[in-house]
Amino acid sequence: MGMLLISCHSKSSEPGTTEETTEVVTPVTVVNIGNGPMEEFVELNATSVFQQKWVIKSNVNGYLQRSTVQLNNFVGTGQTLFTLKTREAASIGNTINLLDSSFKFSGINSVRANGSGFVSEINHQAGDYVLDGEQLAVITDTKSFVFLLDLPYEMRPYITGKNSVQLELPDGEKLQAFISGNMPVMDSAGQTQRIVLKVQAGHPIPENLIAKVRLVKRQNNYAVYLPKAAVLADEAQLNFWVMKMINDSTAVKVDIKKGMETDDKVEIISPIFYGTDKILATGNFGLPDTARVKIISSTESNQ
Repeated sequence: MGMLLISCHSKSSEPGTTEETTEVVTPVTVVNIGNGPMEEFVELNATSVFQQKWVIKSNVNGYLQRSTVQLNNFVGTGQTLFTLKTREAASIGNTINLLDSSFKFSGINSVRANGSGFVSEINHQAGDYVLDGEQLAVITDTKSFVFLLDLPYEMRPYITGKNSVQLELPDGEKLQAFISGNMPVMDSAGQTQRIVLKVQAGHPIPENLIAKVRLVKRQNNYAVYLPKAAVLADEAQLNFWVMKMINDSTAVKVDIKKGMETDDKVEIISPIFYGTDKILATGNFGLPDTARVKIISSTESNQ
């Protein structure tokens, strides 16, 4: 009886595997806390207008014989602008003078300026027939130049008690505008009140120019602030925090209370930061409470 011996050989051990965990290091830039004046403001539009315009009208029915005005020319009070000849004088004036030369009948009437300013509109030229009371020209009083600001009523506290505001023209020129009064009527649709602003410019400003008026809501001459990119928030914009370096390679989350906010800065109310503290300005989004980072650049917030 033969016996068949079968031996099975199996590997009792497999080569060991080693799992290596690579630590994520995020490249970041950091800034220091800034200190200095800071203000929060709102910008509204103001339109330039001439409040006073003199309408020159005909005082008779007749023909416009002569006009001494040109557009944009300056005229003074009492200056003769137009000469009119009545319709009767034009038809029978010469006949009457031939019948009686001692009867001085001309039918010529002069129309004078009732105020000084520049001629902004001319409606008739020499030779036109005009009716009594018909508009001949418009004189704009240069002394009545102002900007009109439509101020929402809820923003009245930002202008109450102030004598002037800053006004910026479209070309970047900034002027000091003095508050000279307000209209006693509200716009029913927009609930705005018109504020009259007077400026002293060294050059003429055209009518209907739209400028920006800056109204300061809050200001602090000794604010502590950070660049806006350094401040993070949740989706509801209720909680705010920054990532602060605690050593050369670790950043931690620090909850903050923010104050004023401008286009590029955020005021930090609490906690207290020091000038040597380093706050992440870029690379901070999405980092956990404690994160490994690598500083690639450092700047000053005051720059």
